[in-house]
Amino acid sequence: MHTPVDVQIIGHEVAIRWSDGAETFFPADRLRAASPSAETQGERDIFGRQYGGDGPRQFDGVSVQAWDRVGNYALRFGFSDGHQTGLYTYDYLRALAARLPNAS
Repeated sequence: MHTPVDVQIIGHEVAIRWSDGAETFFPADRLRAASPSAETQGERDIFGRQYGGDGPRQFDGVSVQAWDRVGNYALRFGFSDGHQTGLYTYDYLRALAARLPNAS
């Protein structure tokens, strides 16, 4: 697993330098929209019914205010709209960088 060596908030982006030398830049609004939280993604009960995840999908103007490491596997971001749930595992962030437009 690749781990973040350096994480910085630069303007409206989060920049991550990884242990393999790769660098990714996430626009804050896209990072917020991709939050893996139950609020954003919803969650399923044991019968497969989905609850939640039907909130807004656009987060124009939202910025990342803070971040912290969670154990040795994830980052948590604090956004300007008050959202701070959702653990972005390192694997999730790498996969997200590959599929998000404007992330590199």
